[in-house]
Amino acid sequence: MTPALTAETAQRFAIIALGHVRREYPYKPGIVLSGPDGVKAPSALHPIFHGSFDWHSCVHGYWMLARLLRRFPEMEAAADIRSLLDTMLVPDKVAGECATLADPLEQGFERPYGWGWLLKLACELQGLEGGSWADRLRPLTQVFVQRFQDFLPIATYPVRVGTHYNTAFALRLAADYAEATGDHGLLGLLRQTAMLWYGADADCPAWGEPSGDDFLSSALIEAECMRRLMPAGDFLPWFDRFLPQIAESQPSTLFRTASVSDRTDGKIAHLDGLNLSRAWCWRSLAGALPEADARRPILLSAAAAHLDTALPHVAGDYMGEHWLASFAVLALEA
Repeated sequence: MTPALTAETAQRFAIIALGHVRREYPYKPGIVLSGPDGVKAPSALHPIFHGSFDWHSCVHGYWMLARLLRRFPEMEAAADIRSLLDTMLVPDKVAGECATLADPLEQGFERPYGWGWLLKLACELQGLEGGSWADRLRPLTQVFVQRFQDFLPIATYPVRVGTHYNTAFALRLAADYAEATGDHGLLGLLRQTAMLWYGADADCPAWGEPSGDDFLSSALIEAECMRRLMPAGDFLPWFDRFLPQIAESQPSTLFRTASVSDRTDGKIAHLDGLNLSRAWCWRSLAGALPEADARRPILLSAAAAHLDTALPHVAGDYMGEHWLASFAVLALEA
């Protein structure tokens, strides 16, 4: 049976995230200091997203809570999630986030990973309980929409690593926002950029996967990005060219689950996220194939193996616990 997000799992994940999205320390700042006045507490720099060890993890912690609330509005944690959103997504806190980003030295802040997650959060809020929380977040959302619009036309090359700098992942998340809000200009730019960066790719060897701190498969997230942004009729021929030996479970490295030797090491713990994000991609890609396609069960089997390996480790050490549940929800909801 294909694993799915249940009310029980949603409650468990919600409790995890509620325990860290406002936990200010330990914290890893991502800003550039322009002078001594820039040395401030995380909550002063980021009035909303100062928990979860770092800014981007806090953003996708909020995304997950919003997603769980939308899926299971009657779950026990729902009241606490609503209270969190009512308390934190308010004009003065949003203005404080925008003020930190207004420094000219922060133009590259969280590019592109945090950019994609902020738009993914805005997308989820757009469809949640009337959209009032999305309205409150909109000034910050527009900052990142503008940054995508300014950056993508000058980004000659993609970044194909398996970490935060991966550009396919950011395009994939931003596409959800652009489509949900009817931002056809942004959606067109995302599609144009994806084709420029990845449209001619073929026979992907995936030879560099996994690296020691990957949480994304550079091969699979590229395929998932193209699935999301290309018309279905164009995607299938592209996918056939990009990973032509999937029916033979090749490249084999994509089918082997990653081994995690030390979950107290934040970088090594990324590999639990790799297993989860691969499961997300495998399941999404399987869903794009025709029902009778012999590759579908192969992809779904790979997804199940990766989920089985990673799901028991979503909670435990804070180095993984502050972010892994978000990726588990991506995989379970694919």
